[in-house]
Amino acid sequence: MNTSEIDAIRQLLASKPRPVGWAERRRRIDEVGSTCPPAGDIAVETIDLDGLPGEWSLAPGSDPSCVLLYFHGGGYCSGSIRSHRRLVTEAGRAGGLRTLAVQYRLAPEHPYPAALDDAWTAWQFLRRQGFAAARIVIGGDSAGGNLTVALLNRLRDAGEALPACAWLVSPWTDLTQSGETLATRDALDPLIHRAYLDELAAAFVPAGLEASDPRISVLWSDLAGLPPLLVQVGSAETLIDDSSRFVRAAGCADVRASLEIWPHMIHAWPMWNACLEPGRQALASAGVFLRRHLRAAIAEASADP
Repeated sequence: MNTSEIDAIRQLLASKPRPVGWAERRRRIDEVGSTCPPAGDIAVETIDLDGLPGEWSLAPGSDPSCVLLYFHGGGYCSGSIRSHRRLVTEAGRAGGLRTLAVQYRLAPEHPYPAALDDAWTAWQFLRRQGFAAARIVIGGDSAGGNLTVALLNRLRDAGEALPACAWLVSPWTDLTQSGETLATRDALDPLIHRAYLDELAAAFVPAGLEASDPRISVLWSDLAGLPPLLVQVGSAETLIDDSSRFVRAAGCADVRASLEIWPHMIHAWPMWNACLEPGRQALASAGVFLRRHLRAAIAEASADP
């Protein structure tokens, strides 16, 4: 493949060193992530989710009765609706549904379980708005992928109806950093390295809990009973093992789980879909997955007496 597009993204990411301090890091991810604004035909609406900032989006021709609930990445310490707006809005277009992006609280000011509590709040908001579980899908990248699975586990354990499916991009599923590819892919990955992940985990995990706690590292959680999962990861990521081991664990728990490894791609590459063809292709593949499982879940719910 022609790697000039991904090389340009690498140059963008390398143009400035990683900032020091949480405020500067948050400004940096917003700056880089918003390099490409959402398309002009996307309708965007800011809303209040019981005290949480949220944002609806809807592409022309999409079904407003179905929704992708999306949790941004950023290691639980950065990232925002703004940094991920292009990714989320184009995911909605690909899936043919509306989206709801959530600005959950960030560590270290708000360690675990603040983000999970906010994800629960967003889910309950959707249900009160009249969205049947069969018409909801959940997704997230990096820490947002971890948060997606943590919410699924919490919903299942609470006896709540589950969404039609879930979509994870470059998920950070193991906050203990035990994956071999953290070492073997370190020289390839321009973003994610062990020392950085250790710093993020230390900020997110509260006193009295360990990073290996299955509520925090969903790789070690009970995954039985979860809805179908699609996991997408790049071959140039240190977190390949976080994805491959997670999909294996889900499969061993009898969960329908699919893994896509995209050649030459870096962490959360669909964020740059405006200028990266594999980013658009990954979203198209995810869109097929979301549409298929929404149709199946809606049909099954309609058939229930």
